[in-house]
Amino acid sequence: QVQLVESGGGLVQAGGSLRLSCAASGCTFSSYTMAWFRQAPGKERELVAGISWSGGRPYYADSVKGRFTLSRDNAKKTVYLQMNSLKPEDTAVYYCAADQYGIRWIAAEYDYWGQGTQVTVSS
Repeated sequence: QVQLVESGGGLVQAGGSLRLSCAASGCTFSSYTMAWFRQAPGKERELVAGISWSGGRPYYADSVKGRFTLSRDNAKKTVYLQMNSLKPEDTAVYYCAADQYGIRWIAAEYDYWGQGTQVTVSS
């Protein structure tokens, strides 16, 4: 059973930075596409960034391009989301997701999820 555990959320002022981590267990990590989604109150869960199991350049939503950086460490079975120049509109619960297919935009298509970590950006 794949388990994902996120960490690194918190409260930060606008313009600040946070780094989220997602540690995986119970799987051959290098065989999984990893993604970060976020969900703000009253909104649908949206894809923020993803990195395929097959490698290649990460995908980023337009709203975070140039500010967020996604990376994975297969040896540590961990994926990271470095978030810089944070804005109040980045406030949301951030979820790590995993799947054995490629990067997809629809949350329901991912098989495994973490519990989420709250990111709050104050203005």
